[in-house]
Amino acid sequence: MITQEVLADARKLWDYHHMNHVPEPSDCILVLGSHDLRVAERGAELYLQGLAPILIFSGGLGRLTQELWKDPEADRFARVALDMGVPSEAIFIENRSTNTGENILFTGRLLEEKGLHPQRFIVVQKPYMERRSYATFKQHWPDKSLLVTSPQIAFEDYPTEEIPMEKVINVMVGDLQRIKIYPSKGFQIPMRIPKAVEAAYERLIRAGFDAQLVK
Repeated sequence: MITQEVLADARKLWDYHHMNHVPEPSDCILVLGSHDLRVAERGAELYLQGLAPILIFSGGLGRLTQELWKDPEADRFARVALDMGVPSEAIFIENRSTNTGENILFTGRLLEEKGLHPQRFIVVQKPYMERRSYATFKQHWPDKSLLVTSPQIAFEDYPTEEIPMEKVINVMVGDLQRIKIYPSKGFQIPMRIPKAVEAAYERLIRAGFDAQLVK
């Protein structure tokens, strides 16, 4: 049940997951695939604003899209960008990855194959996955400059019929758990979690929002 108390705790997680970076001119815009096409729109907007000369979409079918779609996330995202006016020659597609670690690995291989060596990246992700994306990329690409951004949507306005508030909260809880446990596995750099955010996370788990936790 989504009470006002649950929403207050969820907002704490939402705010924490945001890095609040301001996009700056970079070498590459890297858009991470997901079930939310608004992420593709954000990446295309940044390209059309002239913030980077190339736009990469990375994503096959992940844990949230394998039951929804038959074609890879990156292919769907690229179609969104083309429809918004991004020229096809500026778009590169990596459509095999199934998680953030593979996004990085396979995108790195794609760049090598194309003879591209960008050092400054704008990574585009869902709002509640900014921090985990940053922590993961910094683990694998520590020497590269990295800004993370997402669709500019308020917490209250983010849920849709396809992405209801219950799913948003469950995923935010799951991503916070990963921020907690993945550094010890070598997947991410450590990120400080304020006590108030930790307490909100624990209350949400007790309230039943545990569907995306690593068991």
